[in-house]
Amino acid sequence: MIVETRDQAEMRGRLRRLQEAGIDEATIRIDTLCGRLALPTTYRLSRFVTDPGWESEHEHSDR
Repeated sequence: MIVETRDQAEMRGRLRRLQEAGIDEATIRIDTLCGRLALPTTYRLSRFVTDPGWESEHEHSDR
């Protein structure tokens, strides 16, 4: 998960930055958890990663 927020503008901003960074849009998932009287609507932005260890290794090797 990248971010979970009640602020739709924040979620859109994060999505825009991912797109600008060249992230494959097919790996991005947006969920809208619809609120009711007791719970507000929440937006969840996540990215599918096939091998999280691979990505971490490559981030550290660039330093």
